[in-house]
Amino acid sequence: MNPYIPFPAEIIKINQQTDIDYTFFVKSDLKVRSGQFVQLSIPRVGEAPISISDFGDGYIEMTIRKVGKVTDELFEKKPGDFIYLRGPYGNGFRVEDNFGKDLILVVGGTGLAPVKNLINYYYNNLDSLNSFRLIVGFKSMKDRLFVPELAKWGEKFPVNVTLDRPEEGWFGSTGFVTEHVQKMVIKDIAKTHVIIVGPPPMMKFTALGFQQIGMPKEQIWMSFERKMSCGLGKCGHCKVDETYVCLEGPVFRYDKAIKLVD
Repeated sequence: MNPYIPFPAEIIKINQQTDIDYTFFVKSDLKVRSGQFVQLSIPRVGEAPISISDFGDGYIEMTIRKVGKVTDELFEKKPGDFIYLRGPYGNGFRVEDNFGKDLILVVGGTGLAPVKNLINYYYNNLDSLNSFRLIVGFKSMKDRLFVPELAKWGEKFPVNVTLDRPEEGWFGSTGFVTEHVQKMVIKDIAKTHVIIVGPPPMMKFTALGFQQIGMPKEQIWMSFERKMSCGLGKCGHCKVDETYVCLEGPVFRYDKAIKLVD
């Protein structure tokens, strides 16, 4: 089978998250791991790399922002229409690496999408962890993703949703996620793992914040949301030094990630 040839996938449901973010559910029997991505294409329009936000028996879910010609065309689609996919690609999260640990997940904005399945996994298997904490930062109330899920998750483990600045009608936390990391009390650093997902500046300063409170680089992971192209390590668009992010990533341990400088 030619790995460059996409296969058709039927859209079965579309949920609106924000003014420019929609979640597409498509029929698929792909074998997927949390943190992987697919290449989504529309004939005569183009192709774009899209993170898989969740998956289950017979479907995958992708939460997509309207930011270009492919997504502009995608947002014209409706249930019953077909798109084309190839993949999945990349190395995702190994859920078993965190078993028995105190896990802290810090997410910025649309970075919540590629870890939604990971959160759901631990929500359903919370006894596999010693503890779980989630910090999610959004620019504003209208930018929040997965609002019902955030409320559901908060019934089982601490979920701190913070907005960048105070806003009328918002009674939750405010401030960048880095501010909340600085206030964090970690009882046993040796048994704690950290996952950071979001825009590059947010990931950089969040990782530095954890280092300042004594977290070793080897206990921090992050997902690089970069512009992929082929997904197969052939085109070089995602190459940083000698590393092909689409092949070795997008999930990296921080002692490797800190060396990946464009």
